[in-house]
Amino acid sequence: ANGYYYSVWAKCIWSSHDLSDMVFIDNYIFNKDVYIQFNSTVGEYVGYTEHGVYNAKNWNNNPGQLQQERAQVEAYCKHNAEIDQSTITGKS
Repeated sequence: ANGYYYSVWAKCIWSSHDLSDMVFIDNYIFNKDVYIQFNSTVGEYVGYTEHGVYNAKNWNNNPGQLQQERAQVEAYCKHNAEIDQSTITGKS
């Protein structure tokens, strides 16, 4: 395909049943390479390319944007994981 490929992939990772170790990761991808990532364990954006480092610096200086990303562990990850777990345990 001609042109460019851009996407954002958000994912939640956890291994304990009580969800205490949950991590939210938000990947920004250009041409199949992650160029910037937010990881809730780190608590800020990390750039992996020159453009990613530039954006990470700008985005990390925006308290509202960081607060919104940090809140995704509770709002997005834990909320959906609790629904998934109740569905799974309800079927056994």
